[in-house]
Amino acid sequence: MPDKLQTLVDNLKTYNNLAVAFSGGVDSSFLAAVAKDGCDSVVAITVRSEFQSRKESDNAVYMAEKIGIRHVVVTARVLADPGVVQNTNERCYFCKKVLFSLVKDKAEALGFKTLAHGANLDDLSDYRPGFRAAREMGVVAPLIEAELTKAEIRAYSRSMGLETWNMASQSCLATRIPYGERITLEKLTMVETGERALYDLGFPRVRIRCHGEVARIELDPGSVDRLMEKEMRLTVVGAMKQAGFNYVAVDLEGYVSGSMNRSLSAPCDDSPDPCAGLGGG
Repeated sequence: MPDKLQTLVDNLKTYNNLAVAFSGGVDSSFLAAVAKDGCDSVVAITVRSEFQSRKESDNAVYMAEKIGIRHVVVTARVLADPGVVQNTNERCYFCKKVLFSLVKDKAEALGFKTLAHGANLDDLSDYRPGFRAAREMGVVAPLIEAELTKAEIRAYSRSMGLETWNMASQSCLATRIPYGERITLEKLTMVETGERALYDLGFPRVRIRCHGEVARIELDPGSVDRLMEKEMRLTVVGAMKQAGFNYVAVDLEGYVSGSMNRSLSAPCDDSPDPCAGLGGG
């Protein structure tokens, strides 16, 4: 393949300093690691909000330490924005406006004029309202400028020794709630609690789609048989009810990125790193 990594390094050297919106996921970790060596000064900024699980927020802190980059964590209250809570297919736009505004203000306060996010070339094939917010606010996308795909980023990350090279895709908790249903902290907490229980039971890739009182569980197809074993099934049902659901269903199709988007005429942001490095995606 062409040496896109060198292209990225050369492009990053044009910045005197750079702030990276940092989730600790595959893309933002790769970008931060390359920028650390390619720029004069770099800071990684992570947003903690109601849409990120504690697991993802803690991972961002861990990855910043592993990379050895200056790291700042800020807190956002995305549920205070009516456009976010209403949960239309433009939710991601309103959410990113809140998050990018917060991160950009923090970056400028620290003396960083340029803010970058970890969108990659593959992301351009999706309908991404959040990208519009990024463009409007002047947030740059160095991985797209270097024409780096997700597979290439994973390959380069592996060669660089980054633990994230084979990390599962992240997406914010709001993607678990059907469009048109109002987002509440209660629903988000139910989803996070249920997913954490499944992770703890050894299921590596999990989505719980919240349909009112029903938890629709999506797993890798190979994990479904294990979940359906009697003892495990009863354990999972108990965990979901403990999380606040009254009914538990397993999606026989398995885990499908963006499955909530089937009600739309075009896909939206439940795909790898949808928050483009803004905390936890």
